[in-house]
Amino acid sequence: MPPKLPNLVSVTTIAEDGSRVALHPSDVHGRFTKQRRVFALLLIALYVALPWIPVRGQPALFFDLANGRFHVFGLTFLTQDFWLVFFLISGTGFALFYITALFGRLWCGWACPYTVFLEHVFRRIERWIDGDSTARQKLDRAPWGAGKWIRRLIKHLLYILCATVIAHVFLSYFVSIGGLYRYMGESPMANFKSFALVFALTAAIYFCFAWFREQFCIILCPYGRIQSALTDDDTIIIGYDPKRGEPRGKASDPATGDCIDCRRCVTVCPTGIDIRNGLQLECIGCAACVDACDSIMDKIDRPRGLVRYDSFNGLVGKTKRIVRPRILLYTVLMFVGASVLGVALTRVHDVEVLTTRMTGMPYYVTDETVRNQFKIRLFTKRAEPTTFTLSLENAPEGTIAGGIDRPVTLGPLGSIEQPLTVIIPREFYTGPGSFKLVSRSQPGGTIITHTLDFVGPDARLLAEDAEAATKNKPKP
Repeated sequence: MPPKLPNLVSVTTIAEDGSRVALHPSDVHGRFTKQRRVFALLLIALYVALPWIPVRGQPALFFDLANGRFHVFGLTFLTQDFWLVFFLISGTGFALFYITALFGRLWCGWACPYTVFLEHVFRRIERWIDGDSTARQKLDRAPWGAGKWIRRLIKHLLYILCATVIAHVFLSYFVSIGGLYRYMGESPMANFKSFALVFALTAAIYFCFAWFREQFCIILCPYGRIQSALTDDDTIIIGYDPKRGEPRGKASDPATGDCIDCRRCVTVCPTGIDIRNGLQLECIGCAACVDACDSIMDKIDRPRGLVRYDSFNGLVGKTKRIVRPRILLYTVLMFVGASVLGVALTRVHDVEVLTTRMTGMPYYVTDETVRNQFKIRLFTKRAEPTTFTLSLENAPEGTIAGGIDRPVTLGPLGSIEQPLTVIIPREFYTGPGSFKLVSRSQPGGTIITHTLDFVGPDARLLAEDAEAATKNKPKP
């Protein structure tokens, strides 16, 4: 069948009969391709290195689910700090929207992990094994023979190897590098959940990058569809300059524009579109077509920029604006969110003290006292021993606090749970109230204050009961 021409009615990767059309983008060289490759290699190196880099005794990124601790660049968070994930998710989404409003799908083409691994790892392996675009297409059409079998076998073995490495690095973010090495030396059944995760992730990565490929961006990822709501005529995108390029024709014809209809911009596109048809949801902003077109312009001695990073207004010769109402609104919202996050982080300490009331009766009354029982949990996120000193403040006269009469020392990243019994003599009891539990930790001098609600009967009724009991007491 003749190759399908890109159009605005259907995607290029689906043939007229509904079958899958395999894309084999041509290799391209240029300034943006070189910059993207360097940036991608830095991102891959960062992904691999973060579990190795120690920060305050822990990996730079280590999500220790087994112990409920999350180490992020020297900061340690506990499960009760999970509410901060709201800021992470909303902040990441908002940053993506903000970047899209300014620069279109820059994230997709330059920093998306899917694009980074597909374009700079798996497609490089394919080009190394099968050759350039023409050679790969020829190999697809060739009958199965020894040469084709060997190439396919080597390529897919390398795919599986890369997918396995990526999956194991991902696991190291949750079990640490040391834990990963230990798991690798043990039976798969000894760590079945981790083994199953790596196996499933390896299979998913292999499926996506060996076969599914650009279909993920076109079919599954919703980002391309929502970009129309995030961009406007001043958003920087990749576009074709029709005023300069049309009508298309030979370079030797003075009556034509600069576009010679070489289709080089189409053959290098990783999603198979023709950028000359305008912005499309399949475009990931990778700039491969920009480098391809610039190389052709250099060959025919015409200025670069027929396909370029620009806005719709810029492509039609209108004034471009960076600062505009939606950008101002996004900026204000960004500062509001950053301010709220800053306030929220002030509530996160490198030590934690949690108090809960013990199960059972809310209070106990004897002939001489009113008693409440609490449970205290102490945590330290530090990589060194920490000593806690606990005390009560604003408590009634004569209050006795059992369980906090001596300092408590925890080891690095340690935790302990202990009871706290608060006893108020009946002669000083004035009814339900509240007072402060103050924790001071060393080193660091962090002070954390909790409010303890002391519950009990009404003091007047308690006094009447005591008086009645005294009257009814038999004389000696």
